[in-house]
Amino acid sequence: MLGFNRWHLLKGLGAILCIAGIVSLALTYFIPAPPSKIAMATSVIKGTTYDFYAQRYRERFARANVKLEFRESPGSVETLGLLQDAVSGVQFAFMYGGTSDGEHTPGLLSLGIVYNNPFWIFYSSAEPLDRLSQLKGKRIAVGPAGTAVRQVAEQVLGTDGVTATTATFLPIAGTTAVEALRDGKVDAYWIASAPESPAVQTMLRMPNVRLMSFARAEALTRIFPNLVRVTLPQGVFDIAANIPPNDVSLIATTVRILIRGDLHPQIVSLLLQTLIREHGGPGIFQRAGEFPTQTDPEYPMAASVTDFYKNGPSLLQRHLPLWLTVHVQRAIAVLVTAIAIGIPLFNFAPKLYRWFLHDHMRKLYRRLRIVEEAAQTELTAPQVVSLQTELENIDSAARILPQRHSDLFFILQRHITLMRTQLASRLVEVRSRIAKAV
Repeated sequence: MLGFNRWHLLKGLGAILCIAGIVSLALTYFIPAPPSKIAMATSVIKGTTYDFYAQRYRERFARANVKLEFRESPGSVETLGLLQDAVSGVQFAFMYGGTSDGEHTPGLLSLGIVYNNPFWIFYSSAEPLDRLSQLKGKRIAVGPAGTAVRQVAEQVLGTDGVTATTATFLPIAGTTAVEALRDGKVDAYWIASAPESPAVQTMLRMPNVRLMSFARAEALTRIFPNLVRVTLPQGVFDIAANIPPNDVSLIATTVRILIRGDLHPQIVSLLLQTLIREHGGPGIFQRAGEFPTQTDPEYPMAASVTDFYKNGPSLLQRHLPLWLTVHVQRAIAVLVTAIAIGIPLFNFAPKLYRWFLHDHMRKLYRRLRIVEEAAQTELTAPQVVSLQTELENIDSAARILPQRHSDLFFILQRHITLMRTQLASRLVEVRSRIAKAV
């Protein structure tokens, strides 16, 4: 077949395998498969907002067959360090507003502000307290030293003279602080948590436990630009039981999701879908669609965020599971590349094929010329028979030419016929000469 032999086929197979290997490596590099597990930095304190949402994220990631692991971090500074350390394995985390910014933490990107996290002060008292200064002399659970919650507590309480000198700040939080408040071991608990969190819901229904309203909430937001004022409406948790019994002014801080710049695009997409489902709906302190935001004043936004929030997930992400999406993307990439290469190649293929045919014909004519030259010399009968055998081999090799190239075939056949006649005459001549000699 066009001069191909087993060695040619072997070389062709080797070339195909090499090309397939190179394509596979290129696809793996340019369209890598998403990891089956990723790590998120979260609070060491159970029952906080971070812990509450982290557990919900884990459930949604599990539905996409991605395992979400937690790396406990004692504070915001440590969390930023984990995010910037490639060895830590941490790839995204919550971050309070005002903790840092993109200039001081290069390599980190924002997926937008996902919610306003309110600060609550629950206290045990028979009489209502309406000023922060009334917490002087009290035992206040403000969380471990170095945490963002404690830093905000110290700043806000300090504006009204409540400091570690005038009050007792206890480094407990979460369920431990809730139990301590219930058992009378602390007088107040400063907590940053979502309204739906078990800790907040439990304390709202504790006997002799009240929720303090920040009477000067608006003033605090002017002093601390990263704080916003939110209002907890009367009866919003339970109309019948009237919980809370009156409108409560609270302060809150913005919370964003920060990711590493090298986080896999499919995981970013999964995370964005999770943010919309968890934070995009209406809530006590927000309207539907208010969060996540498409901008972040403190950090640069990831490139895909704006388009995703505007148009939603891609067609593949909408209809295919995460693990299959990357394979379809690779198949599309191969198809597009094949079309881009195939169309010019298809136009060039007839010329290439004709070149192969002419090359094949040249080789056959070269063999025929050798036979013709040999026929002009003195030959024995076996030598003539050998040339006839070679001529028939040339004839067999020429018959693979397709009909549309019959002109080439006709010319070659005419030369072969002439040579066949000549060799037949030579054989008769040689045999006749031998017979006379005998």
